[in-house]
Amino acid sequence: MRFDIITLFPEMFTAFLESGVTRRAYASGQVAVHLWNPRDYAQGNYRRVDDRPFGGGPGMVMMAEPLQYCMDAIRAARAEAGEAQPAPVLLFSPIGVTLKHEVVAQWSDSQGAILLCGRYEGVDQRFIDKHVTHQVSLGDFVLSGGELAAMVMLDAIARLQPGVLNDEGSFQQDSFNPALDGMLDCPHYTRPEVWEGHEVPGALLSGHHANIERWRRDQRLRITASHRPELIDQARAQGLLNAKDEGFLAKNVGKL
Repeated sequence: MRFDIITLFPEMFTAFLESGVTRRAYASGQVAVHLWNPRDYAQGNYRRVDDRPFGGGPGMVMMAEPLQYCMDAIRAARAEAGEAQPAPVLLFSPIGVTLKHEVVAQWSDSQGAILLCGRYEGVDQRFIDKHVTHQVSLGDFVLSGGELAAMVMLDAIARLQPGVLNDEGSFQQDSFNPALDGMLDCPHYTRPEVWEGHEVPGALLSGHHANIERWRRDQRLRITASHRPELIDQARAQGLLNAKDEGFLAKNVGKL
């Protein structure tokens, strides 16, 4: 899949694309990332990409014209690469859908997109109306630009690609994954068995696979009921909780 990123600060992505386990996805081309700076397509000696907002007010607004020239170049490059259908254009915006696991999963099984990283007070609405097909938000807060949001989305997508993680099934044990019935993950422990007087739970040392899995399931139920009870309600509504799950919750939910 291919992602073309429109950003005024392409240098922000350098370390991101070359670091961590997800770099494999970018290096192999499983998740191809191309960076485009609208300033390279701006007119005049100063290559201006922003101007004051009509109607007054603080800040500056990204201009439609250099963005359009940049978009034209991206479309041409994707067409030359054999793209059959125009790629969707995604803007990171407070009005967008919240980036949750199911949203990431949808994009991870796509052909990619053009990611528009806004800056300043935002992007000229006329450009948004003409090109943007999807909008995504990380949450109810505001960032200085869309670059960090783009990195978050790319990282979440890249780790779902085959062969990117050391363990093929690793991501299936992540919080919110359908393999965990959408619940939060359980605690994890490693050596030493005793650290500062605190021991690893005995079930994990038992070597009894069924007991280990039951302990992990109970811990997921406990943590999810304590911190995100709505996820328990969702799992119950989908028929994903069995009698043992309900028994554990009945005995422990009031003590969480």
